[in-house]
Amino acid sequence: MQIRFKHIILLIVLGSLGAIFYGFSLGEEHAQMANKYIGFGTVGLFLIAMPLFLIKESKTRKVKDYMLTEENIRKMQGKSPKTPENQ
Repeated sequence: MQIRFKHIILLIVLGSLGAIFYGFSLGEEHAQMANKYIGFGTVGLFLIAMPLFLIKESKTRKVKDYMLTEENIRKMQGKSPKTPENQ
């Protein structure tokens, strides 16, 4: 069975969320360990899982389509493109 990139990202997200919830459930008696679990879960979500997800999803996208050029702004407003009247 082949493990796909999205499954790895899902495992990292679930592990990070599990670490955060476990850190909150430890309570006051183990405050130092609780903070470490919460911190590692946060790092896992925002510094590992999110960049991997963005890399995976942006492979097929063209950056030019998301730039705010005059042509793209006119498309969003529903106006026709400017054509010179002298031609």
